[in-house]
Amino acid sequence: MKNVGKQLIWQQYQKEIAEDHFFYVRSCIRQNFFPGAEATFLRILKDVLHKDVYDDPAHTTCTGIGYHTDIIPLETTMTVVARQFALMTEKGYKNFIPSCVTSFGLYLEILESWHNHPEVLNQIRKYLKEATGRTFELPENIVHASDIIYKFRREIASKAKYRLVNQQTGQPLRVVEHIGCHYAKMFPHKSVGGAEFPRVLSGIIEEWGGEVIDYPERRHCCGFGFRQYFIKANRGYTFSSVKKKFDSMHPYSPDLIVTNCPGCNVFLDKGQYVISEQEGIVYGANGYGIPVLTFEELAGLIVGFDPWDIGLQVHQVSVEPLLDKMGVWYEPEKKYRGKNNIPLGQPLQPTVLKTF
Repeated sequence: MKNVGKQLIWQQYQKEIAEDHFFYVRSCIRQNFFPGAEATFLRILKDVLHKDVYDDPAHTTCTGIGYHTDIIPLETTMTVVARQFALMTEKGYKNFIPSCVTSFGLYLEILESWHNHPEVLNQIRKYLKEATGRTFELPENIVHASDIIYKFRREIASKAKYRLVNQQTGQPLRVVEHIGCHYAKMFPHKSVGGAEFPRVLSGIIEEWGGEVIDYPERRHCCGFGFRQYFIKANRGYTFSSVKKKFDSMHPYSPDLIVTNCPGCNVFLDKGQYVISEQEGIVYGANGYGIPVLTFEELAGLIVGFDPWDIGLQVHQVSVEPLLDKMGVWYEPEKKYRGKNNIPLGQPLQPTVLKTF
């Protein structure tokens, strides 16, 4: 009886995720810091899962960062978002996938506003028509890209070349999952598991053989906070938040961190460098830090994509210790070589944090 009750409660935390025919919109931050992640997501959907997904080169930023830092007016942001929906409508799609959790939260906020205030929706339709000549329909299904990987986690597992298992010991890798605030905390009913029990990353970790680590600051923000980081004088708040999380997870000896937010990925990865330079502290084993992967990159490794093809060389924290634990084959000499084997140059070495 108790199990039945738990199942009924868990049903309240589910969400509808479309099966196919997706219109995909990219992330400003993810494209700039981890450019291989989105290409990996599209490659998984098209080549591994054989789904129909459209990546429109005409789409633009959602203006989310500008909106949240009070630079872009709400009406302008709504009109830009309306144009994204118009592109989707013109291409014949109804299922909308944002790559960025800030965008995801923003789209949900705007759709909620339009639902409660249809007069605002009508005004935005007018603005868009006057500015671009376009019209649009609202998406029938809007989910974050990590929701898609979660939905098809078992299909990905069935095609896996590697698992989240230490090849030397046979033990599950210990994994920290970090959920972006704008994914689960703004509109909890629009996420898998809500704000209290988010499963979108822990579900894929467990399905692919890993062990999810619970630690005291598991739901603490990465510290990005927009105004915290973009105002230079406030950046100490950002990195104190990063340090708080790492101090909390360090005793549990994680092998890697997985995120679903581009900003979180930046600050948990590159923040380790900042802390090492400022405090002389390095987390993880042997002075190399704790590798931080996006959910797309992790899925790409699982199905056997080349680590350098999916862009893992642009991470601050070296991924080689993780690759060795998983038994992933890679060519060290190709780490900093681009298309046609062209050398990309060697990055400068940190003072404290070790790199390969």
